[in-house]
Amino acid sequence: MAIKPLADRVVAKKDAALEQTASGILLGEAKEKQNTAIVESIGPDVKNVKKNDRILYREYAATEVKVNGEEYLIIKEEDILATL
Repeated sequence: MAIKPLADRVVAKKDAALEQTASGILLGEAKEKQNTAIVESIGPDVKNVKKNDRILYREYAATEVKVNGEEYLIIKEEDILATL
């Protein structure tokens, strides 16, 4: 990957929108905004998250960037609410 986060930043990719419920109901376009992502890389000061963790982050905390056609999120560790 081309992005190396600094300090307490995390680089992640958004999760794909849910297409089927647990009971098997197929969904159309997801109307709710997903605030979950998969961690791609972490900065040197990050302590509570590791690569490949699935995270839940604050709604407007992520900075969206596009590198080589791929979309990434850059999030401060303090804006990560939980791991899933």
